[in-house]
Amino acid sequence: MQDAATDLQRPELYINRELAALEFNRRVLELASDPGVPPLERLRFLCLSCTSLDKFFEIRVGGLKSRLERGTSYLRRDGLSPTETLAAVSQAAHEIVAEQYRVFNESLAPALAASNVRFLARSEWNRAQSRWARRYFREEVLPVLTPIGLDPAHPFPRILNKSLNFIVELVGLDSFGREAPLAVVQAPRSLPRLIRIPPSVAGTGRDDFVFLSSIIHAFVDHLFPGLDVAGCYQFRVTRNSDLLVDDEDAEDLLRAVEGELALRRYGDEVRLEVAQGCPAHLPRFLLNRFGLGPEDLYEVNGPVNLNRLSQVIALVDRPDLKYPEFTPGQPREIARAGGVVAAMRRGEMLLHHPYQGFAPVLGLLREAAADPQVLAIKQTLYRTGPDSPVVDALVDAARAGKEVTVVVELMARFDEAENIALATRLQAAGAHVVYGVVGYKTHAKMLMVVRREKNRLRRYVHLGTGNYHPETARSYADYGLLTCNSRIGRDVHRAMMLLTSPGARPTTRALTVAPFGLHERILELIRREAAHAAAGRPARIVAKLNALVEPEVIEALYAASGAGVSIDLVVRGTCCLRPGVPGISDNIRVRSIIGRFLEHARVFSFANDGAEEIYLSSADWMERNFFSRIEACFPVTRKALRRRLAADLALDLSDNQQAWEMGAHGRWERVKEPGRPAVCAQAIRLATLC
Repeated sequence: MQDAATDLQRPELYINRELAALEFNRRVLELASDPGVPPLERLRFLCLSCTSLDKFFEIRVGGLKSRLERGTSYLRRDGLSPTETLAAVSQAAHEIVAEQYRVFNESLAPALAASNVRFLARSEWNRAQSRWARRYFREEVLPVLTPIGLDPAHPFPRILNKSLNFIVELVGLDSFGREAPLAVVQAPRSLPRLIRIPPSVAGTGRDDFVFLSSIIHAFVDHLFPGLDVAGCYQFRVTRNSDLLVDDEDAEDLLRAVEGELALRRYGDEVRLEVAQGCPAHLPRFLLNRFGLGPEDLYEVNGPVNLNRLSQVIALVDRPDLKYPEFTPGQPREIARAGGVVAAMRRGEMLLHHPYQGFAPVLGLLREAAADPQVLAIKQTLYRTGPDSPVVDALVDAARAGKEVTVVVELMARFDEAENIALATRLQAAGAHVVYGVVGYKTHAKMLMVVRREKNRLRRYVHLGTGNYHPETARSYADYGLLTCNSRIGRDVHRAMMLLTSPGARPTTRALTVAPFGLHERILELIRREAAHAAAGRPARIVAKLNALVEPEVIEALYAASGAGVSIDLVVRGTCCLRPGVPGISDNIRVRSIIGRFLEHARVFSFANDGAEEIYLSSADWMERNFFSRIEACFPVTRKALRRRLAADLALDLSDNQQAWEMGAHGRWERVKEPGRPAVCAQAIRLATLC
């Protein structure tokens, strides 16, 4: 047994996590050049790939570099050291960046131009456009620019994370008779990075845009009167953006996070981007200034920061260039019962966003806020967005005298400032606001309403796989369960107590809560299927999740495959398991679905010798979710809902339009089944649920 276990731990059976994450970026980017996707939606996919890559550098690359600096170079199961990982990441990331600009320049920009949406380079401006650009620079840009010459009296300025900057070469003597130095021009954050040319200048029937970088470049000589500009080149620096809050020493976690947010803009540098054509000595100068090496330099064939193009999607009112609008459906039970609470009393309901709307969740909160029989509302908030109607309803409930308790996760990455603001607002309304458990992110999605009914208290619960964010609920594919099952209600109550007060490990019957047993439970369920298969009984695992990284779970899946369990994994993002390896994972298939909606749900199905069990969860199969987050995994017990989830999983496995499959080599290939009927899971759900 020991030899078999060791065999399943061989490094070549585990894909490096960082490289697996970059593969997801490639799949998203491929949709940006797919002619079957509407042009402005292709632009959205391009921008998503750029934003995703930015975050990858800010967090994953930043973390690897920090580990090297600290001397912590432990190996993961894949056997690559941080140094080896960074070298492989640099090669892959350079390929992705080159592809991003190739897609924009050769595919996407021409496709948009053919539909009269154009991004005009300086060389393409006509006389009227040039006059307009000069006036725009003089009136809107020049007054807020502050060029900085680089000399002993003017040290190199602090460069904000991901900000637009220019390095300028000057020739001549300044007003003090000094040889003109290099200069840096920082584009103010108050200025839009993409500007629409007025119709009176652009002409009718056309959406023409210019980049702020083009306008600054065209008239940069106005900033240095009497000097010659020998060259002007864009550059951008990406910094480590992981917050370094010492949870144990922070007496006030909110204040500690606020302090770190100000420093995030100036974290350690991890990447330098410059425009192609920049003379070699200038990137060398900047790399030296930022303490980076040649492998950290990315020369781009176009404007730095392509994700700024996402503004165009909202600015251009062209339905013909976007996906068709849709109206989310609603469970019929709610209309029949006359309200969400009344419908929940009749039976559990399963919501599938975005095909079904977020309104029932808001309806539960709003009914609770106005209901005199409701005594308390308790909820976790991880990401909910600014000006959230969820927070509005909680504020109304608190002002109406309900006992409102909200667990706000301050460390929700890149949403920290918004969460601090909503926490302050809730406290001002009289809600009890806590920040969970120090050292553990609260990632579980739980809402509980306590209502008095016939001299007893009844709990109404919503549990979800996604966030309480009405906007992302229109673009993220997630599940939500509405139930007043007493066992689940008691377990949610115990989990909320865990988050608000000290106490022993919670004892739960329906819910499995991380970090208290979720890892063990998943391993137990996988091993149970292996035992069924070894005994000749029906055994199958179907799991849909965002990421599969945790090595013990991967090892258990390998062992289950060896025992004869049929395993289908639908992994949207990072997958460190290798399917189809002879003798190891012959029975494992891995696919990924990338489409209009971001597949975000976590659904786990276990055949269990014909007594199928299906679970929903907020947790991916990653170390952080199992061991350093508060997560919830819960069973779906109503037969009709289990059948619906099983059918959904089967539909995902039959998709041949938006699906990719991974081979034993770890590379993804798009599913192509010529001659078979087209099956697009997301399109079918739009047609049947909306």
